[in-house]
Amino acid sequence: MPESRPAISPELNSRQVLFRILFRLILLITFILLITFATFGSRGFGQAFAALLALSAVFCTVAAAMRREAIFGPTLTHWDEAAVYAVAGHVARSVV
Repeated sequence: MPESRPAISPELNSRQVLFRILFRLILLITFILLITFATFGSRGFGQAFAALLALSAVFCTVAAAMRREAIFGPTLTHWDEAAVYAVAGHVARSVV
């Protein structure tokens, strides 16, 4: 009986992680722009963006822990993605 492959490969390459980061950032920015246009520039825009980035960082941290990814591996992982979102959230919070 042949072995079945997992649906999601445990090995990720850096290109997949970079694509995932860019894709989520584009979705977040699009979502926030829609909110901004809907509310005509309320003061909560920057805080909402920072909160969404922080939630993305938490999600990536949980995903990395569940997948048991190496923190300082040779390729980009969910840990690296969480760091990008955490820094972006800190910058967004300090700018606003």
